[in-house]
Amino acid sequence: MSATPLVSVIVLNYNGKQFLKTCFDSLLRSGYPEIELILADNASTDDSLAFMREHYPTVALIETGSNSGYSGGYNFAVPRANGRYAVLLNNDVEVTPGWLQPLVAEMEASPRVAACQPKIRHLINRDQFEYAGASGGFIDRYGFPFLRGRVLDTLETDSGQYDDRSDLFWASGAALMVRVSDYAAAGGLDADFIHHMEEIDLCWRWLLTGHSLRVVPDSLIYHFAGGTIKPDSYMKMYWNHRNSIIMLWKNYSAGNLVRVLPVRMALDLVLILKSLVTLDFKRLLAVPMAYLWLLGHLPLLWRKRRGVQAMRTVTDGEIAPLMLPGSLVIAYYLWGKKTFSQLWRGTQ
Repeated sequence: MSATPLVSVIVLNYNGKQFLKTCFDSLLRSGYPEIELILADNASTDDSLAFMREHYPTVALIETGSNSGYSGGYNFAVPRANGRYAVLLNNDVEVTPGWLQPLVAEMEASPRVAACQPKIRHLINRDQFEYAGASGGFIDRYGFPFLRGRVLDTLETDSGQYDDRSDLFWASGAALMVRVSDYAAAGGLDADFIHHMEEIDLCWRWLLTGHSLRVVPDSLIYHFAGGTIKPDSYMKMYWNHRNSIIMLWKNYSAGNLVRVLPVRMALDLVLILKSLVTLDFKRLLAVPMAYLWLLGHLPLLWRKRRGVQAMRTVTDGEIAPLMLPGSLVIAYYLWGKKTFSQLWRGTQ
């Protein structure tokens, strides 16, 4: 393979003009010789496109034609890119010089790696891991995600504790380098997810077909996190709960689904009761509304499940070492395990 394959860096944007200068100025300093820079715009109503045409005329513009969310936007843009690899990059990101070379080297050396991510720190608190990617992702058996560097609401300072290249359960959609051929073979992101957990779902499908995911910590970027959708927004809560159940439904074997789903639903019921006590009205509404959507779309969910299970070449047992076997929520709130090291040390 070529030492310098073409990489298409695709920045998805919707009314994010305020982030574009920092993002593209840093991308232009990447130092990688074969790079295609693309802004994929989800029908912004601000002047993002005019700004890009004036200030970054060498950046290719792809207009998706509608605000189809993260999944729909990238599913539209990735097939229109020219690279062997594509990086799905959030617009509220600042990359560092040389960030692409380690990612490319990992992908070139490891044909079974379908996607990888850099280490991601917070754009403002720059020595701290950030919420959406940190140093790579895992989930517990009930579909609750966590990261090397972030467990639920606890963010760690980066002191090099997660600087090893590690296999992951999922790589962050904030900066996801994909092998374009593997992206297409897996069917891309699930457009019905709209936002949140769609990259975890895609990574689970890759694992089910014998691929792996990797974090490459010698590649570093900074991410604002929540620049597009605020962390405490009702819609974020709604999508997270809805999409995590869709993900479990699609990807687990029948035996595991029967064991896991009732427990997950009980955990969500506890969360509803807690929200009632704490007067967290956003979550109190978001969780039931997520389940109402699921009940109203059962035929669609069955079709999705059949499609994923038909692709499967790997058993759940082969993927299990990348999952926390118990409940993240119980470990965090009852046993006080607030960091990835505390969680993982006792399970592996």
